[in-house]
Amino acid sequence: MKGKQRKYSDLFKENAVHLSYKKSNLSEFARELGISPPRLAEWRQTYEKFGIGGFPGCGGIRMRSEDQKIFELEKKLKKSEQNFEIFEKGTKYLLKMGNTSIYQFIKENEKSYSIIRMCSVFGIHRRVYRNWKNGIVSEKKEKIHKLKNEITSLYYLFNKQYGSLKITRELVKRGYKISGSRVAFYMKEMNLYRKPKQKFKLTTDSKHDFYISPNVVNRKFYKDAPSKLWVSDITYINTRVGFIYLTIIMDVYDRKIIGWALSDDLSTKNTTLPAWEMAIARREIKDQLIFHSDRGSQYANKAFTDKLDSYQCIIRSMSRKANHYDNAMAESFFYTFKRELLHRKTKLLSKKKMKAEIFDFIENWYNRQRIHSSLNLKTIEEFNNSN
Repeated sequence: MKGKQRKYSDLFKENAVHLSYKKSNLSEFARELGISPPRLAEWRQTYEKFGIGGFPGCGGIRMRSEDQKIFELEKKLKKSEQNFEIFEKGTKYLLKMGNTSIYQFIKENEKSYSIIRMCSVFGIHRRVYRNWKNGIVSEKKEKIHKLKNEITSLYYLFNKQYGSLKITRELVKRGYKISGSRVAFYMKEMNLYRKPKQKFKLTTDSKHDFYISPNVVNRKFYKDAPSKLWVSDITYINTRVGFIYLTIIMDVYDRKIIGWALSDDLSTKNTTLPAWEMAIARREIKDQLIFHSDRGSQYANKAFTDKLDSYQCIIRSMSRKANHYDNAMAESFFYTFKRELLHRKTKLLSKKKMKAEIFDFIENWYNRQRIHSSLNLKTIEEFNNSN
């Protein structure tokens, strides 16, 4: 049985030919190399015809050295042209969705170009593409995908009203270790933007002959304990069948709405008086309390001032004329209330439906679940428990 024919490398052949020209006896030299004299003669003929281009390697084409240079240049040119063709076709995919879209382009063109060539043109590692094609997602990408889903969930849970700072706070509470800048980056990437504030009109009627209290607060709204400073205001809400009016009383200490009332008119008995009754039922007045409001008749009239005066520890305070900054705390609540509840409505609601939503906003959302920047990104309950 004949043994397998030995294979010789092109470098071996080239060196053998070069040495053969220095030998006087080719047959003896061939035997020294372990090849037959005819084979050596064949190699010499090939070299004499093609030069070093006679040994191009497995699968190569025999040609003269000068032809080889031209061939290589043409090969490089063809490669460059094909690279440009791939890039030109793939650019529109790159502009769509980045790498994910480029992966799709590579998959669609596997029969036209080599995967290696396409990955090289777009600077993509072949293993990364293979993983994408086989549905394998890296652990890092899986974590980012999960985090983005959590951010999106919180964004819609809080009625599109939370920016990156508050959403970061919520994520930290849920065990995530992440910076606000990273959350802001992902929110921008997903087009999740907090709804902008909108201006609204006030309902203050200060054209009356009732006594106007001095501005005791003078814009100093900080208090270090409950029931030291309460602020109050009234706003209107448009419904399908007319206006309703919301009166609120807020304790400045923890921003809680401790008293509120909804009414179909602006009478004192339906606005400030019921809101006050709710406030004193919910929060005890132990020491001196400052009650601050605007100059509206609902606060200045005899019925309401007599009610306040029946508590000997209450000091009345009113904003200066046409100066809403003097009652900024109450105004700030109404900005929040209208931005987070009213301005996201696409149509007017009935009075019954609107009153139900206002109740839910104040009692379940604002007083219980919402985190407040002024409370170091805590809910009212968390703030009170930590003090």
